[in-house]
Amino acid sequence: MDVSVPRVGDLRQRIGSSLFARVAGPAGPENRARIHGSPGPRWFAPDRPIRTVHSDASMFIGGLTALLLQSLHPLAMAAVAAHSGYRGDPWGRLQRTSTFLAVTTFGTAEDAQHAVDRVRAVHDRVRGTTAAGEPYHAADPHLLGWVHVAEVDSFLRAHQLYGAHPLDAAGCDGYVADTARVAEALGVLDPPRNRAELARRLDAYRPELRATREAREAARFILLHPPLPPIARAPYALLAATSVSALPRWARGPLRLPYLPGIEETCVRLTGHALTRTIRWAMTPPPAGTG
Repeated sequence: MDVSVPRVGDLRQRIGSSLFARVAGPAGPENRARIHGSPGPRWFAPDRPIRTVHSDASMFIGGLTALLLQSLHPLAMAAVAAHSGYRGDPWGRLQRTSTFLAVTTFGTAEDAQHAVDRVRAVHDRVRGTTAAGEPYHAADPHLLGWVHVAEVDSFLRAHQLYGAHPLDAAGCDGYVADTARVAEALGVLDPPRNRAELARRLDAYRPELRATREAREAARFILLHPPLPPIARAPYALLAATSVSALPRWARGPLRLPYLPGIEETCVRLTGHALTRTIRWAMTPPPAGTG
């Protein structure tokens, strides 16, 4: 009797369930059913670029890239270090972020607005002073603008490198425009609405960026010391290397992250494609009737 297909199907289910539980948390199945199954208008139509990007396995890479890039703003990093609990509960932070992205991208307009309102209430309470004596407030529109453009650039960059269906030029502009809808709801003033505006906005923030001690510690924790079982460390190391390679080159030096010309364009790129294909395979339900 040939049992290879059922075994492959069981492996696929185990890997997919483990990945989904890690990024979505214990309430993941319930949240997924509500997000996708609740009737009502959505902020984004099914054919919008934001749905293409945010449903792709390349988000695993883009998410890590975004965290590294965002850490270069000393005020944003100070707020994260003091208030997010990323060391004590990194998976909880990931799960809250992934749920927010899912709700605002795929959920009803009412649920999306409620999610935004909850985040804004949290931001309003997050304030303090950096080690250098600089005050910060997470609800500051300028600081929110940095977090937004770093995230959008990272997600789009990863998708264009590793997505199953990279966007054309109009699709890239459409993605930036779609994300502006969420950014404005969160309190960002005049977010970029196309790729050229996104690039200019990133450049405008660069004089404010530097790698603080907290940023370098966060990079080491994210890349080298994540709380994972031994069996998951090798795949995560590949994910981490791919995420670093997706960073803008100018962002690496301050974080003391290497740039390896030639190797990144060959070995790391191939690894990234293999990794995202595996994640995509694991998290896509097999066709009915297959194992």
